[in-house]
Amino acid sequence: MILKQTETSAISELQTQEKNCIEKYRRYKEQAKDPVLKDLFGQLETLEQKHYDALGQVLNGQVPSCDCNDSSGRDYEPKATYSANDQSEDKKFDNFLATDCIGTEKLVSTEYNADVFRFSEAPVRKLLADIQVEEQNHAEMLYKYRTVNGMA
Repeated sequence: MILKQTETSAISELQTQEKNCIEKYRRYKEQAKDPVLKDLFGQLETLEQKHYDALGQVLNGQVPSCDCNDSSGRDYEPKATYSANDQSEDKKFDNFLATDCIGTEKLVSTEYNADVFRFSEAPVRKLLADIQVEEQNHAEMLYKYRTVNGMA
């Protein structure tokens, strides 16, 4: 598979977004106070790395397989660390981190949604659509974390 210049540019831009997400989750994992949130950020960092790697494969002319059936958002059930009445600085800080990441996931998901039809190859469109769904699932996982901890 040979990408057009516009397709190569779009994949490179998406890879930049993924790299930023990886770095954000790595840093936030170090900063988070709640071990449950640290673990979630670690999971998301790993998933974003998979997206980055998949995009790299596309740039190298190969389209990795995808399942297009991701259920990680639906199946995620975090345990509460904070009570609804907790007004601690740790809870406020973790709420800020999780909320910031939800915003990031929304933006990245929008980028995939906008870019998917730039591609002539159906397998690339399928991969980008799959990643877009996974980005939405990341936001859902973060939202569930906020909800169970009385932050939403």
